[in-house]
Amino acid sequence: MKFHSFLFITFASLISVLSSCTKENPSPVTAGDTNDVILEFDNRVGAQKLVLGETTYQTGTGESFTVSTFNYFISNVSLKKTDGSSIKFPNQYFLIRQVDNKTWEPVLKNVPAGDYQEVTFTIGVDSAKSVSPVAERTGVLDEGSYGEDGMYWGWNSGYIFLKLEGTSPTAPANGAGIRRFQFHVGGFGGMTGATVNNLRTVTLPFPQNQLATVRKNIAPTIHVITNLQKLFSGKTTVKIADTPAIHMPAAAVPLANNYVNMFTVDHTHND
Repeated sequence: MKFHSFLFITFASLISVLSSCTKENPSPVTAGDTNDVILEFDNRVGAQKLVLGETTYQTGTGESFTVSTFNYFISNVSLKKTDGSSIKFPNQYFLIRQVDNKTWEPVLKNVPAGDYQEVTFTIGVDSAKSVSPVAERTGVLDEGSYGEDGMYWGWNSGYIFLKLEGTSPTAPANGAGIRRFQFHVGGFGGMTGATVNNLRTVTLPFPQNQLATVRKNIAPTIHVITNLQKLFSGKTTVKIADTPAIHMPAAAVPLANNYVNMFTVDHTHND
């Protein structure tokens, strides 16, 4: 009897958790209503939460590493409704920095009420904005807004789309005996001539029965998992031992081809 009671309580608890993620019967869509949509980026390495400097992780090939810096730009977000139409959010740029939890949940403002089933975004900063006047590059595009944690190449006149730095026993030791690795990915394709283009577009369908239902009284959160482990494996296997320092756009192409697959939508919260 106690066993049956335990099962009932456990099942009831599970139902409670699941129902907290999505409302089964959201209110009807009212024209003109809007609300915010939060994109929650949850950085992990495989199944482990990413913790800077404290945890040792492993790549798919078995290389051990720790992470001291992990940043990436997200831009050109769009949300696709169940009717096939899309809402775009141009000229909005977000910089996710693992060191600053205030950056983990960028907000899309004034999203029209509706039922959304998919999110699309670009990793990086597009060419037009990259070469626009400095006065137009404000917020996270202000080169000085992140202090010494630079995300702009002065020598290459462009943004670093993704930065990963840390240590690994497979990296060569520097003069101080520290085995550092640095992966800096940039390259927007050029404006007046063709150059390396490491911009990548990601489209993520939501899990079944996990629509983001925007209503006047519902501001959904889309929980996106970023799996850093996939940066090392995918279209190309990247080994720290082979390339402990990547700074040039051409050398970073394998990383860009891999980071397009780092992201998945785990679930949505309709609160």
